[in-house]
Amino acid sequence: MMTDIFNGLGHFFQWTFQFMPALGNKPNFLFWMVIVSLVITWLRMQKKFNKEAKEKGTLE
Repeated sequence: MMTDIFNGLGHFFQWTFQFMPALGNKPNFLFWMVIVSLVITWLRMQKKFNKEAKEKGTLE
């Protein structure tokens, strides 16, 4: 039973990775753009929260 599950997963990943060379660096570029946009969003939110805390006097 477990062998069938792991073999099925292995076959699925082998099938999936056949398409990777055709994609080239596009997935890497996509992941970097997502990470950069999330970091920028996080920094903007942090700036807003710091400003709000400073106005309320809760920033230590």
